[in-house]
Amino acid sequence: MNFGKLDLWKVAILVIGPVLILLRLGVFQGGDAAVVAPTESIPVAEQRLERLRKLAATVPGKEAVLKQANAELETREAGVLKAETAAQAQAQLLDAIRQAAAANGIDARGAEEMRVQPLGNDYGEVSVAQSFTCGIEQLVNMLADVANRPQILATSEISISGGNDKKKNVQVRLSLSGVVSKKLVPQKKGLASF
Repeated sequence: MNFGKLDLWKVAILVIGPVLILLRLGVFQGGDAAVVAPTESIPVAEQRLERLRKLAATVPGKEAVLKQANAELETREAGVLKAETAAQAQAQLLDAIRQAAAANGIDARGAEEMRVQPLGNDYGEVSVAQSFTCGIEQLVNMLADVANRPQILATSEISISGGNDKKKNVQVRLSLSGVVSKKLVPQKKGLASF
C-alpha cells in the first residue's frame, strides 16, 4: 500500500495527537490516587437498601392496579368516535343520522352546521346539524335508534315546527354531538390560550 506525503501526516496526527492529550491530562502519571472517604455509613446504606426493597415489593401491586384501570378506561372509551381528523368524526356522525333516519323512513340529506369544541380537559365534542321533514312517530323512533347506538352520541339541539301538509308532518332541525379524542380539537392561538 502506498501512502502519499499528506496521508502520512494525517496518520501521524491521528496517532500522536491522542497520546499527547492523555499526557497533558495526567493519565500516565505514576502518582497514587487519593483515597476518598465514604459518604454514608453502613447502617444508613442498609436502611436505604431496605426502603428500596419495600418500594420494589409494591411494584407488582401497582402494575396490577394500572392494568385494571387501563382495562376499565378502554371499556368506558368504547363509545368515543374513532377518527384521525375532525372531518372524519363529523362524517361518522352524519352517517349515524342517515342510518337512523333511513331505518325509520326519513329522507335526511346534507349537513347545515359542523363544529368541533373542547369537552372537558381530555376530550372534544363534534357536532353536526341536519334538517328534514317527517312524522312525529318517525322522529321518536329515530331518536330512540340514535340513543341505542354504541357510540357516545347526544342530541345537543332539536327544533321542531309544525307543517301545513295533510299528513301532519313536522319540520325538524336536529343537532347531534359525539365525543372524540382531544387531539382532534383545534388549538386556540394568541392571547386566549393563556
